[in-house]
Amino acid sequence: MRLLVIGLGQCGSRVADEFVGLSKRAQQQWGTNIVTGTFAVNTDQTDLTGLNNISSDYTHRILIGGRKTWGHGVGKINEMGAELAREDGDKVVDAIRTAPNFYQTHAFLLIAGAAGGTGSGAISVIAQMLKERYIGKPVYALIVLPFEHEEMAELRSVYNTATCLKSIHSVADGVFLADNQRYVRKDASLAMNLQRINATIVDPWYDLMCAGEITKFKHVGAKTLDAGDIMQSIDGWTAIGVGRSGIPRGFRMPWHVGKSDFKEKGNEALRAIQAMDAAVSELSIGVSPEDAGRALYLLSAPAGDMTMDIAKGLGDYLRELAENAVIRAGDFPRGGDTIEVTLIFSQLAFVQKIRDYYDRASAFAVTQKDRIKETTGRLRDMEDAAKGLPSLI
Repeated sequence: MRLLVIGLGQCGSRVADEFVGLSKRAQQQWGTNIVTGTFAVNTDQTDLTGLNNISSDYTHRILIGGRKTWGHGVGKINEMGAELAREDGDKVVDAIRTAPNFYQTHAFLLIAGAAGGTGSGAISVIAQMLKERYIGKPVYALIVLPFEHEEMAELRSVYNTATCLKSIHSVADGVFLADNQRYVRKDASLAMNLQRINATIVDPWYDLMCAGEITKFKHVGAKTLDAGDIMQSIDGWTAIGVGRSGIPRGFRMPWHVGKSDFKEKGNEALRAIQAMDAAVSELSIGVSPEDAGRALYLLSAPAGDMTMDIAKGLGDYLRELAENAVIRAGDFPRGGDTIEVTLIFSQLAFVQKIRDYYDRASAFAVTQKDRIKETTGRLRDMEDAAKGLPSLI
C-alpha cells in the first residue's frame, strides 16, 4: 500500500518525519516505494526547522498562517488552527501534487496530536479539502492522544482532544488512534521518550505497507494483502499493533536440514499465537476486540516457518477474539529470525478512552460557561461600584 503522508502541527510533523525513515528502509530492503510523499504543515517555523528527514524545501515544509502568527504557532487553540487551515489550506492541497509519485498514491494519511493547537484544529479541515479535491481516494487520520500529565495539568487539553476526535471522525474514512501513554518509558529522558514513541507509533505500518508492493516471486505471499484488502478493512475508529516472537536457530546436522518433528511444528504454531497475543497487547490504544466490526492480520515470517496449520491457528484464534468482525488475512514471506503478526481492529463500536474524553469535555464546557457568567457578573458589579467615583481625566 502506498500512502501520501501529511503531518499537521508539531506532533503530527514529527510522526510524519518517521514515515520517511520507513520509506527509505523499504527502498533499501525491497527496492519498493511505500510512501509517495511526506509533508509537514505548521504555523510554527521553529518546529518545521527541527525535522530530520522531511525535505527542507518550502514545498514539503509548509508554513501556514504567517500573517497572523508571525511563525510562532497558535498555542493550544483548536479554533485558531482550524481558521488558519481554512485560509491557507490551498497551499497544502497544491503542494502535495508536486510529489514525484503522487499519482501512485492509494490513500492519504493525515497525522496530528489531539491536545490542541495547529494539528488538532487543522486536521479535519484539511481532510475535508482533500476529500472534495481528490474524490475516490480514502483519507485516513492518525490521531495521537495526549499524555496523562497533559490531561491533568490542563483540562483544556481534554476539551481540545474531544473536539478534534469528533470533527475528524465525521470526515475521515478511518481514524487510527495512538495513545501516547501506552508507549512511555519511566527511565528515559523526555527527548528520548518522544523520539522512541514516534518511531513505535509508525513501526506497525512497515510490513503492512510492504506486503502488497513486493514484486520478487519468493516474497509474494500465498494470500497477498494488497491495498484493496487494507482499505476494505479500515472504517471509523481503528487500532493497530504488531507483535513479534523469536525463532530459535540451533545447529542441525546436514541430513536433518529441512525436516521437523511434531514437537517442533507445535512450537512454531505456538510462537505464531504468541506473536498475535503480543500484537493485541501492543495495540495503539486499549480496545475490546469483540467491539470490532472489521479485523485484519498479516503474518510475516521466513517462508519455511509458515504453514497452513499456523495460518489456520491464527485465523481461528482471531475469530475467537473478534467474533463479530469481518476478518481479512494475508502472509508475507521474508527472511529474518522472527515471526511477526500485524493486527488491525477497525469499525470499533466502542472505545472507552474516547467516551471518557467526551464526558470530561462536556463537564469542562459547562464549568467554563458558569465561570464566564460569574466573571461577567463580577465585572458588572465593579463597574457599578466605580460609577460614583470622580474621573481624573
